[in-house]
Amino acid sequence: MNTNTTPPAGAPPRAGAREWIALTFLLLPTFMMTVDLGVLCLALPALAADLGPTSGELLWINDSYGLVAASLLVLAGGIGDRIGRRRMLIIGSGAFVVASLLAAFSTTPLTLIAARAFLGLTGAAVLPSTLALISTLFADPRRRATAIAFWVTALSSGIAVGPVIGGAMVAHFWWGSVFLVGVPVMLLVMSTARLVLPEVRDPSARPLDMMSVPLFLATLVPLVYAIKRLGSHGPDVPVIVALLAAVVMGVLFTRRQARVPGPLLEVSLLRDRTFRAALLLLFLGLAAMNGVQYLAPQYLRLVMDVPPLTAGLWLVPPALALILGSQATPVLARRLRPALVIVAGVAIALPGFAVLAGADGREAWWLSAGLSLVVLGLAPITVLGTDLAVGAAAPERAGAASALGQTAYELGLAFGIATIGTVAASIYRNEVIARAPSDLPAPLVESAADGMGGGVALAEGTSGPAGEAFVSAVRAAFDTAFAAAAWTSAGLAVLVGVWSLMSLWHLRPLGWEPEGAGTSPEAAEKI
Repeated sequence: MNTNTTPPAGAPPRAGAREWIALTFLLLPTFMMTVDLGVLCLALPALAADLGPTSGELLWINDSYGLVAASLLVLAGGIGDRIGRRRMLIIGSGAFVVASLLAAFSTTPLTLIAARAFLGLTGAAVLPSTLALISTLFADPRRRATAIAFWVTALSSGIAVGPVIGGAMVAHFWWGSVFLVGVPVMLLVMSTARLVLPEVRDPSARPLDMMSVPLFLATLVPLVYAIKRLGSHGPDVPVIVALLAAVVMGVLFTRRQARVPGPLLEVSLLRDRTFRAALLLLFLGLAAMNGVQYLAPQYLRLVMDVPPLTAGLWLVPPALALILGSQATPVLARRLRPALVIVAGVAIALPGFAVLAGADGREAWWLSAGLSLVVLGLAPITVLGTDLAVGAAAPERAGAASALGQTAYELGLAFGIATIGTVAASIYRNEVIARAPSDLPAPLVESAADGMGGGVALAEGTSGPAGEAFVSAVRAAFDTAFAAAAWTSAGLAVLVGVWSLMSLWHLRPLGWEPEGAGTSPEAAEKI
């Protein structure tokens, strides 16, 4: 019996206690970054009543975080590769504390918009740093997949648990308290990161080409803006102009990256077919998941009339399902091809979409069950997409690869809200106009048709029998729109399954080793 436990020659080093402790530490800021997205969901009504923002300002309060984060992720990842990923994490954590205090004690909508944009900047600094450090700590692809599954669990759970925390905070404190939840955590990260984490940077990195920075921002900012505006205004002239500007600036940016000595984006990363496939997988998968996940809390509050804290509690089962799906993914991916794991997950999610489409004002448990199936089935997309994107890059480019993966993730979130939100808003508007009592003033009906949240409030403020009928009409319109959003998301999920079979079938299970190959990760990825 061979008792030698020394890894074979060429095998990556095994992760020890130090690496797993560091991973646990990195999960804290990851979780808090996305909690900050979710906590705002159930705080919006109280916030709107206190600050009195216009509909446009309310949209920017909600969207400025994602707009700034998505626009700056690649830039922050490139800087982190050069100055050190631990240093970038510490800087981002300190900035998060300042931005959170500004948001919590904002007294005007514009101040809150600026604070949310500042929070987006901190997210761009922190998230690529955490993922790049994980990819450095765990060289073995199997251990790395497990570590990334924990990272994705923290990332996704933050979004899912955020409304629960937000509902509890709003129920007991003022709306600004939702922004203070992460302050103690990030202070802990700042004070102890040097004791727990190694410093990692790219020793061969050249100074950034500074002309690439404005070109990149001129590419991504209009792209993100177009996606977000699409969700509230449809395909209007500003959307088309922004998309054209993004395409033109994107071509100029890409050409410059191919010829400068210190590019902001390594074009060679995009030449890898697995890396490209992983980015599109993340984009489509997050769009499919987030379209209905974004509308579900509003459905609980506005159609089912569930109180904020109770609505948050009904979102706990989907959060647990997300954790279960994320943790099961690397185990399954060691036995099955990644493409099969993703397709099996889509097969689980599709009945969940059908349940959501049939919510029809039922009890809250019905919506909670349907959403749990959806996130359970789609969880492998985020885990495997992130792992494949990070694993396809050389270790010294982990920050840039992580940032590109995160950009695809953020754009997918925004695209899901934009496209599915556009479908839902269009159907909602038509249904409100068709269902509203004929004796109501036309301007009132038009105002209620402009937005789902405001529509319910306007209907509830209308007195008499016509007002009761109006409330029923608005809620029925929201129900029809939510069903359409669920079916649209299901279509995107099917597209994800087809894409994974087409683009990822060449990848073997994570633990697969050809005969005589030892445990070399390079050999394990060959066919």
